[in-house]
Amino acid sequence: MIVCPNCNHQNPEGATQCEACYTPLPTTMACPSCGATIQSDAAFCGQCGYNLQPTPTSPSLEEQEAALPTVVSPPSAPVTPEPLVTPEPVVSSKIESPVLEKSNPDPARDLDPDPDPVGVASVANINEINPTPSTVSAANTASTNTQLQNQSAHLLHIQTNLTVELPPNLPVIHIGKPNELVPPDIDVSGFPSSEVVSRTHADIRVEGGFYYIEDVGSSNGTYVNNIPLTKGNRHLLRPGDRISLGKGDLVSFIFQQPS
Repeated sequence: MIVCPNCNHQNPEGATQCEACYTPLPTTMACPSCGATIQSDAAFCGQCGYNLQPTPTSPSLEEQEAALPTVVSPPSAPVTPEPLVTPEPVVSSKIESPVLEKSNPDPARDLDPDPDPVGVASVANINEINPTPSTVSAANTASTNTQLQNQSAHLLHIQTNLTVELPPNLPVIHIGKPNELVPPDIDVSGFPSSEVVSRTHADIRVEGGFYYIEDVGSSNGTYVNNIPLTKGNRHLLRPGDRISLGKGDLVSFIFQQPS
């Protein structure tokens, strides 16, 4: 009989599943010692106590020899063969270069003195290459004056295409026509249609390298790019600005300032 390990139901020999709870039954075998029925995975027989575990066998001689480590012998040193012919020593030969005597292809050259000593002509050439300090100072002064003149701002009169230089050393430049109260620094009385310009018309102020224009109470107004200026309000001039003195754009200038 096979007892179910789950419900202890006794099942007939050879059954693989419990008849009561359908639990798989363990497989059985006969004890090789007493023949009793035991489970196939049992370690000992429950009747006679026979050891059902397999007895380990000792390895054979061949297996023991195969398990031994292999000893590798070191390689033998190479044998250098003796040379068949003994080499002869190399003897270096030193070739001495002949001593050449110093030749003098032109003996007369050593006897003659310097054919061109430093004289008046040489001094003249040196002066041409290195001018005197006074000459350099005069040239630099002229160059500086030319640069200052070229770098000053100016007004281009549109109607006549004439250029009016702005005085470089004045902080305030008066524009108008001759009068006893404020003499103009830029007199426009000689330009066509100057009757629209007041005697004290506008001022250009120079501050920090920048030029500002303002109307000082003219009769016909001052315009910059066709926009009238309010009396007392300054306008920063930029290269290319169009300045009109009076109405009708009859006396107009273009402000120009080198960069």
